[in-house]
Amino acid sequence: MTALARIATTILDALLPPRCLSCGGAVDRQGGLCVACWSTLTFIAPPLCACCGMPFEFAVAGENPNDLLCGACMAEPPPFARARAVLVYDDGSRPLVLGFKHGDRIHAADSYGTWMARAGADLLAEADLLVPVPLHRWRLLRRRYNQAALLARAVGHRAGVPVVPDLLVRRRSTPSQGGLGRKGRAQNVKGAFRLRAGAKGRVEGKRVVLVDDVLTTGATLAECTRMLLQAGAARVEVLTLARVVKT
Repeated sequence: MTALARIATTILDALLPPRCLSCGGAVDRQGGLCVACWSTLTFIAPPLCACCGMPFEFAVAGENPNDLLCGACMAEPPPFARARAVLVYDDGSRPLVLGFKHGDRIHAADSYGTWMARAGADLLAEADLLVPVPLHRWRLLRRRYNQAALLARAVGHRAGVPVVPDLLVRRRSTPSQGGLGRKGRAQNVKGAFRLRAGAKGRVEGKRVVLVDDVLTTGATLAECTRMLLQAGAARVEVLTLARVVKT
């Protein structure tokens, strides 16, 4: 950190004392978490499914980690090549995700982007573009920001990968995915996305990383992936802040 940056940080901390991203309690630096909230988070680490990133409880002796697949990916491989996430979506991470998504805590994007750049380092090292999952214009108007686009910009800044925030368009407003099962979610988003007019040249032959806040069943990300592959993307991968883990 340069001397000027240190001075700016000192002034910012004096004007706006650092607060925990989750509970709002006092912390020692901007964009941090208190010890209590940090201890509730479950960070995803190997061993995990080489395709969807689902963490495994135990390592498999003698197996190449790059060949390990979960049962779901063996039975029905997703259209995206790989997916990675920072956190398990549970009671510990839910306040972070929902506060960021619905609570206007957009100041957290830089910290989350740093975490995501670390978790998705292998994906980002080969990526040509970062593309956020879009919101429908009416939902964007109500919310005022697209949390996936904020995350994509933060990750792109850390990883040095270009971000194209409007490459995909949500062509129709879909009902909330909450409460829907895997099949219901897939049907809900079927045909809901398209490539922005004139953007095919930005995609053809490119390795794209889709960015979103949470991977649940993967239905939305799978539908976006199909659109990008149909447009000529060479490869599509997925990076999220959190993911649901089946128990």
